[in-house]
Amino acid sequence: MRKWKLALMVLTVAALLIAGCGNNGKSTNSGSSSATASAENGGSSELKKVVLRLKWINQAQFAGFYIAKEKGYYEAAGLDVEIRPGGSDFPSVQMVSSGSEDFGVTGADQILSSREKGAPVVALSVIYRSSPFVLFTLKDSGITDMEGLVGKKVGVKLGGNEELTYRAMLKKAGIDAKMDEMAVKYDLSPLLTGQVAAWPGYVINEVIAAQEQGQEVNIISPSDYGINFYADTLFTTEKMIKNDPETVKGFVQASMEGWQYAIEHPDEAAQITVNNGDQLDLEHETKMMNASIPLLEADQGPLGQMEESEWNTLQENLIEIGFMKQEQDLSKAFTNEFIPQ
Repeated sequence: MRKWKLALMVLTVAALLIAGCGNNGKSTNSGSSSATASAENGGSSELKKVVLRLKWINQAQFAGFYIAKEKGYYEAAGLDVEIRPGGSDFPSVQMVSSGSEDFGVTGADQILSSREKGAPVVALSVIYRSSPFVLFTLKDSGITDMEGLVGKKVGVKLGGNEELTYRAMLKKAGIDAKMDEMAVKYDLSPLLTGQVAAWPGYVINEVIAAQEQGQEVNIISPSDYGINFYADTLFTTEKMIKNDPETVKGFVQASMEGWQYAIEHPDEAAQITVNNGDQLDLEHETKMMNASIPLLEADQGPLGQMEESEWNTLQENLIEIGFMKQEQDLSKAFTNEFIPQ
């Protein structure tokens, strides 16, 4: 009788164990598996939703952010990141400073000029440490420097980092003559048809586009005149930093991890960019990514780290050329607090 009861107890316990297990004897308890998964992937069941607004349309200029999302770096930081393209209709500073979005990418000059206007934005890291902006001419023109542009018609993109850099180049070259300028946007036709002798563009984009159309070009670089303004910077607001520093830290560090991967794997970065864009050409994006690497890499210190001296030089030029009237407190305009060391 005792043996029979003992056997019944063993069978009952076995049945209970089987009922509580799924395939391969693993527990199917949804609560514990969710907790385990959450622990393994940084809390995917409670990811914090944040929005990143880019400076421009989707392209390899922003590859590091796509990689951070695709490779799960943001998720590991507990974040669900939506990446939105920017442009003139969706200016990142206005979108973020209004509080409708969390992070943005813009030119470093826009951080300072926006603060002067009362927008409490703060740079968190520099993406392009060296500006991709250049002036370029067609090879046949023979124009290879700023002095050669005197008396020629020059294309100018008004109102932003491109115009600031162009005017700083004129000043450094000692050119006091009033230039013959034509306001341009993004269509290269005025350069290709001879309406202008020089074009303002990015060495990682418009220069490549001209070369893809069979044109050889001369590049006039700001660095030839001792000018190097920070270009794309990642930013948020003072309020975001004060109220949610952990989210800011996680986002910045995951983003920098994405950019480091992009530098080390440019071909894959270009492919991931194409996957995130609309009708992008893989060959062009690959060229853009490879051309970006020297401008992204840090000469010293960690990727994304900013120097006060660079911000001070930028501010001096903004005031000197008339883009700003009053100096801003640089200690409030940028921070390296969240850069991975």
